[in-house]
Amino acid sequence: MVAMEVKPVILTGTHVRLEPMTEAHIPGLAEIGVGQDFWDFMLYGRMDSVDDMRGWVRQILARSTKGSDMPFVAVQLASGKVAGATRYLNIMPKDRGLEIGGTWYGVEFQRTAVNTECKYILLKHAFESLGCIRVQFKTDLRNVRSQMAIERIGAVKEGVLRNHMILPDGRFRDSVYYSIIDSEWSGVKSRLEDYLKR
Repeated sequence: MVAMEVKPVILTGTHVRLEPMTEAHIPGLAEIGVGQDFWDFMLYGRMDSVDDMRGWVRQILARSTKGSDMPFVAVQLASGKVAGATRYLNIMPKDRGLEIGGTWYGVEFQRTAVNTECKYILLKHAFESLGCIRVQFKTDLRNVRSQMAIERIGAVKEGVLRNHMILPDGRFRDSVYYSIIDSEWSGVKSRLEDYLKR
């Protein structure tokens, strides 16, 4: 089988559009992301200014030119507002696997259909268009809300990598890993479609 090829693509659902990240998204991302507490769980350090956000976007875009990441910006269709960011990362074409992560949303978009639909359209594209056999997720062990959200969609908890990463503030991070494999996708898909209908 031919190795999968991940290319920039626009993915559109009922509530949200995922479009390839560009520097033009910096103002919208800064508006909802600067100063938020969720950065404490992420690997990039805090985003306390537009310049911090600009640096973050440029760092993520640099990864995409190497082929390891494919970043998206989520735009809420009803309002046309930037809702957050997410991406494919740790892309492994030969092994037909990737990770969905680096995900964050502005406070007003958290616990809405935006996150559920973003996961749905990213997973659907991964399994049905790219031919993935594995999609993984990881999160900080301290981030219970993120773990609950990943478990809610039906991902299988694989374990904890202890002292997995050193965060910008010097703390050691334990990471919880989850996955969905191709044989599980139809069940996960049905579950997500049920959530989106409610």
